[in-house]
Amino acid sequence: MTQNEAKQLQKLRQKKYRDAFGLFVAEGDKCIGELAGRFAMVSHYTLANSSAKDIERASSLSTPQGSIAVFRRPDYGTLPMCNQGTLYLALDGIQDPGNLGTIIRTADWFGVRDIICSRETADCFSPKVVQATMGGLARVRVHYTDLTSWLSAQQGCPIYGTLLDGKDMYSPEAIPERRTGIIVMGNEGNGLTQAVRRLVTHSLRIPSFPAGEPTSESLNVAIATAVVLAEFRRK
Repeated sequence: MTQNEAKQLQKLRQKKYRDAFGLFVAEGDKCIGELAGRFAMVSHYTLANSSAKDIERASSLSTPQGSIAVFRRPDYGTLPMCNQGTLYLALDGIQDPGNLGTIIRTADWFGVRDIICSRETADCFSPKVVQATMGGLARVRVHYTDLTSWLSAQQGCPIYGTLLDGKDMYSPEAIPERRTGIIVMGNEGNGLTQAVRRLVTHSLRIPSFPAGEPTSESLNVAIATAVVLAEFRRK
């Protein structure tokens, strides 16, 4: 690894350079191995071709894993449209990279292949997100767009939103169609924006237990996403 290569790896920690170069970084053999089957690899640095000091200097991790790869970002082309028998996830302003990475990993586990994000949502190709997905980016396509416009175009598709005043998710009538639809998860602090909220056709609430007893104000959004997806996939 040359000094210039190390500097470029450091630059790719910033979104403006990832956008400019169309590249992103992954670290660790497992994560790199998962992504190598899906994205074009531009360069790969290991202890076999670089010193431990070089790897440590270029790494964004507090404990470098001895392997760093640079991949070309994908171009997924046209945004997907809601299809019969397909479940989508939409993210309205998720900000924390750890949350976003965990949500992508969870979507991968539950067979959601497309996530539609508002432009205010964190960059899925930031180093922290990539590592948190544990390779999930290899199987989950993440798109960025004007979320309100995209949701408005999904005519006839049920749009499920998690709201504090929604219907108990476990009630029989809360989720009329489990195989088709869009699940929208909101910002960590503010929830769904008003524009997106107006487009929700089915409001859902994850009930606390026991009902009526004092508890935390809300669930972490990544945990809430896992709970909702598990219910949708339950037969």
